[in-house]
Amino acid sequence: MKTTSVMIVGVGGQGSLLASRLLGTLLTDEGYDVKVSEVHGMSQRGGSVVTYVRYGEKVYSPIVTEGECDYIISFEKLEAARYAGSLRKGGKIIVNTQEIDPMPVITGAAEYPADVLETLKGQGFDVDDFDALTPALEAGSAKAVNIVLMGHFAKFSGIEKEKWTEALKKVIQPKFLEMNLKAFDLGYNG
Repeated sequence: MKTTSVMIVGVGGQGSLLASRLLGTLLTDEGYDVKVSEVHGMSQRGGSVVTYVRYGEKVYSPIVTEGECDYIISFEKLEAARYAGSLRKGGKIIVNTQEIDPMPVITGAAEYPADVLETLKGQGFDVDDFDALTPALEAGSAKAVNIVLMGHFAKFSGIEKEKWTEALKKVIQPKFLEMNLKAFDLGYNG
């Protein structure tokens, strides 16, 4: 069995660590050997955050090397562009169309690029872009973008939706479960 590599990328505060915990729990429950590695930049100040999740029959390292990633799940457009070089030929980028200004844009030292997704597509990347913020708000909170994205990714995972739901019940606090189940469904059906 081939080892599958997933990168979950975003900026601090978007919930990428919860998303990786959800994926790791699901894959462990499915009997895979799973390795997860979190890399925090200036995550508490809105900096880049990346989590590597690798799974298969036997996985020896959690780190995804350049050009070997099967899926990139990006919570923000610039983060998709930042890590696109990690994708293998034939891999897929799932990206939220939301824009979160990095510090150089906030301070006026740079402008947010207008054509990030078009550039990625023009470079031959398989980009599945969609608005995850609107369904997150529909579910009850902008913070549910991470679960909307994981719901969208679930369609490509080859793992039954019900198994994802069981994993959600394990990692989400009961008081937030209903909202996150709705967010997951909206992502899955979107």
